[in-house]
Amino acid sequence: MCQEKLVQEAVDTLFDNGIRGQPMRDGHNKVYKSFSDIIEGKEGRFRETLLGKRVDYSGRSVIVVGPSLSLHRCGLPREIAIELFQTFVIRGLIRQHFASNIGVAKSKIREKEPVVWEILQDVMQGHPVLLNRAPTLHRLGIQAFQPILVEGHAICLHPLVCKGFNADFDGDQMAVHVPLSLEAQAEARLLMFSHTNLLSPAIGDPISVPTQDMLIGLYVLTSGNRRAYRQKRIHLDSPLWLRWRLDQRVITSREAPIEVHYQSLGTYHEIYGHLLIVRSIKKEILCIYLRTTVGHISLYREIEEAIQGFFRACSYGT
Repeated sequence: MCQEKLVQEAVDTLFDNGIRGQPMRDGHNKVYKSFSDIIEGKEGRFRETLLGKRVDYSGRSVIVVGPSLSLHRCGLPREIAIELFQTFVIRGLIRQHFASNIGVAKSKIREKEPVVWEILQDVMQGHPVLLNRAPTLHRLGIQAFQPILVEGHAICLHPLVCKGFNADFDGDQMAVHVPLSLEAQAEARLLMFSHTNLLSPAIGDPISVPTQDMLIGLYVLTSGNRRAYRQKRIHLDSPLWLRWRLDQRVITSREAPIEVHYQSLGTYHEIYGHLLIVRSIKKEILCIYLRTTVGHISLYREIEEAIQGFFRACSYGT
């Protein structure tokens, strides 16, 4: 019975050392490595060698902010783009008779001739890429983008798509993949483009909302700076008085004016917080001035263009 128990303990130690309490050690007081130690964990056999294989047509780099990009675009560095689309560029060089064979085409790519970048841009215009940030916890962890060439070594990303990836610009890395087949490209365009995934698939709330730096930028854009106004300099935050030319009945104020300035001709000015109303002797409104900033005007114009574009898209769809 004692020998059977020793055999059982030896087998248990072989599979999982330490399951019975203190782990078994050798003569140098070093813990024996069991099968479970070899398999489990980040450095185990599965995660280190079997699952961690390199993926063709993929790359990885740090993400940086690209506020000038469209929502469905991302910026790919030239070094990454030429590696990802190298086979497509080789085919383009041969088809357009810039290279006689694959070897000559690869030589032109290594020498970075200007024709290579022209063909690369043509290839990228009709080919989406997939961006992924680990850990991929929901569907929006992988989204499709239309790539454009950028300088540097980092991937440029629009700040509005960061919430879906749970990403920020403090050194996060993202992987980029190239869909090869026509079916994969069609699926990326129809289902995975970032500008079509504006709502959370879990709760339906908007996912592309301004956060962090964008909120601070909007505040600075629409804030007023009295010092710049006194120095007679016009900036984004400089106050301006604009004449309201639309229906004057839209603007009504039940508040008492802060100041009232009477003119020699009988007219008078009622001054409110962000409003100046010029009235006649009969208390009729002659004109209205609004106090705003250059930043406010720029922001409202962008919003107006976005709303008009949305309605145009809806009218085309119907």
